[in-house]
Amino acid sequence: MKNILVIHYSQSGQLSEILDNFTAPIIGAEDVNITSYVIEMEEKFPFPWPKSDFLDVFPESFLQKPRKIKPIPEEILNQKYDLIILGYQVWYLSPSIPINSFLKLPQAKQLLANTPVVTVIGCRNMWVMAQEKLKTLLAECNAILVGNIVLVDRHINHISVITIVRWMLSGVKKRYLGIFPKPGVSQKDINEAGRFGTVILNQLRSGNLQNLQEKLLEKKAVEIKSFLVIVDKRANLFFAKWAEFIDSKSEAKSKKRQSLLKMFSYYLLFVIWVIAPIAFILFLLTYIPFYRKLKEDKEYYSSINVRNTRTNGRAI
Repeated sequence: MKNILVIHYSQSGQLSEILDNFTAPIIGAEDVNITSYVIEMEEKFPFPWPKSDFLDVFPESFLQKPRKIKPIPEEILNQKYDLIILGYQVWYLSPSIPINSFLKLPQAKQLLANTPVVTVIGCRNMWVMAQEKLKTLLAECNAILVGNIVLVDRHINHISVITIVRWMLSGVKKRYLGIFPKPGVSQKDINEAGRFGTVILNQLRSGNLQNLQEKLLEKKAVEIKSFLVIVDKRANLFFAKWAEFIDSKSEAKSKKRQSLLKMFSYYLLFVIWVIAPIAFILFLLTYIPFYRKLKEDKEYYSSINVRNTRTNGRAI
């Protein structure tokens, strides 16, 4: 009997639905025992987000500052697992606060030590630097990353910005104004997530998880868009400066924090609607000269390999 633990936190419920479909083939197997652990915060994050709260978590999200979570049940801590499936969301280009908070607990280090881990990401579109940060956190837990699966909003960047923010602030997942597409990961992609669960089940039964990522990639577990990788890297550099500045100059939920966050939100709008289109044109013009580097990055970020790169939100 193989023991699998599924760990996640889902604010909107989308990631929970992804993992339900993802694990359906595994749950139906007679030779596998699967346990679910949902991370619970001492102080819950609201959904839908009030706009002020949505912005207020930016500094600590990016700087990966943990908050208190409810204790991990003893029955989970006392069990040894053959595989842990870790589902997470990306908040401000970093793993969400609940996931960061969990991974920094001594009990999490005990739970994940020397255990194979598959990460499952459900997000808008930029996730590669968040995954690099998560690799660091897993390494600190002595966990063994064996696979990564990413489900994203497939709509173009500027469309998904509008639809996702509208969803987060309203709590309603529908076509905005009857014109824009539905926000988030498409229902088709969510429904078909079970194909990844089948791959994991087969590899677990064979006792070979070393080439799991290769098998997952055959099922299109990860698709890299080179332009978004570049934007993610550059945005991390600027987010680091903003996050450190706001965090050092104000306290959470204070009036000064709100004033600084308003400045940050104007900066974001300028970058998204002015700088990003210019950057895309430059990307197209330099695509051929940088093709080899882009190809190398594509191969790396599709893999579970780890570079010698600082990924703590301060330098990437």
